[in-house]
Amino acid sequence: MAKKNYVIDTSVFLTDSSCLFKFGNNDLFIAHKVLEEIDKHKKRQDSVGFHARHTIKVLDELREKGSLSKGLRLGKGMGILKVEEASRPLPGSLSMRVPDHQILGVALAVQEAYPKRKTVVLSRDINMRVIADSVGMLTQDYNSSQVVENTDKIYSGQASILVDDELIDQFYAGEDIYLPHELVAAQNTKLYPNMFVMLVSSSSEKKTALCKFNSHNNPVERLVDFKNELQWGVHPRNKEQKFAFNLLMDPDIHLVTLIGQAGSGKTLCAIAAGMEQSVSFGTMFSKKSSNMFDKIKYDLDQSSHHEEDLYRKLVVSRPIQPMGRDIGFLPGSMEEKMLPWLKPIQDNIQFIMGNDKTMLQNMMESGSIELEALTYIRGRSISNAFIIVDEAQNLTALEVKTIITRAGEGTKIVLTGDIEQIDNVYTNETSNGLTYAIEKFKHSPLAGHVSFKKGERSKLATAAAKIL
Repeated sequence: MAKKNYVIDTSVFLTDSSCLFKFGNNDLFIAHKVLEEIDKHKKRQDSVGFHARHTIKVLDELREKGSLSKGLRLGKGMGILKVEEASRPLPGSLSMRVPDHQILGVALAVQEAYPKRKTVVLSRDINMRVIADSVGMLTQDYNSSQVVENTDKIYSGQASILVDDELIDQFYAGEDIYLPHELVAAQNTKLYPNMFVMLVSSSSEKKTALCKFNSHNNPVERLVDFKNELQWGVHPRNKEQKFAFNLLMDPDIHLVTLIGQAGSGKTLCAIAAGMEQSVSFGTMFSKKSSNMFDKIKYDLDQSSHHEEDLYRKLVVSRPIQPMGRDIGFLPGSMEEKMLPWLKPIQDNIQFIMGNDKTMLQNMMESGSIELEALTYIRGRSISNAFIIVDEAQNLTALEVKTIITRAGEGTKIVLTGDIEQIDNVYTNETSNGLTYAIEKFKHSPLAGHVSFKKGERSKLATAAAKIL
């Protein structure tokens, strides 16, 4: 393959601070303006700030081995890295006062210096790529953090398997049913732990059975209906919500990921399940729970609970970057700062518990619910908690890793989001933290995933999600 020159944009470094070592023997160029822009982000307390600081560290270590201005080889069999000063003016009305234009000016100079070699502008910024193309430069996105080829490849958490009528009859008769690897492989299907499977009769597609797959060596599990098992008045309205509650209410599943369009009920289901299983919320009931799980019991007559088997608090958080400003700029205490930011959560709680506008504040004061800024979660160890991270599609892979690694003993983490509504400029549908978690954990028996297909908020909301 012919050697290339890559001119790397700031957005690439702020996505992957180790990117310099992923280009083989191709030569890499960095404009001075890129170094200035990286420096501006180094004090941020999120993944962007982490990548900025790590990039600076990497460049400083390389500087000690040679001259960045003259160019130095990154390693055996690898290309040369050079901080480029030379620049060329852009055609037309494009001003060189604009940072992106300055970087493109460097790219044009590199292209002119190496006429026999392809020069590519590498950027995560769509507008940067459009401008580069408009001035005749080759350009491409940086896809190192991409975990799937496209959104159609994202793990859905469910599958359909054709089986004999006899097998479905046996299932409904209460017999143990196994799904041999040979049967599944013959249908070009792959099953993962905690995956939901629809058994479809090979003679009639109307004859079906829903179950949960664990492994080929274990029988499929029957699903809990939850129509009469939940105390807060929230019940599954479709099969995906039914799948979700079976994961959310299972104490052996410690990570649940839920994706779906706005209004599909993913956040509502998560909050309802968290409240069902939190000790502090159990005291609000006036009657004994009828929950089917032995580990989730309330004994209100004696005002006591089996706290060792329950989550001690409900922790709720959302990414704050899409707001355009950090919560530090907002007045008041941490809780007061976060109340407007968590209004969607408050809306869901009010739906569950009635139209009481002071309910969330009362819950926070009693310790029933904890509002946590993701900015400050690094370094914590959270035990015996039911943690919900809403809008997780706006997180990077590094941020999701940071969150999940904070989970102590007895903690369950639920990540919810809509990958079609991403506000973070450093991620997309195939590289965001939620997609990353879904794909990386699909092999683990500790995790489960559901993709919501149907909107339940209203007919208008469902229509808007499809046509707008």
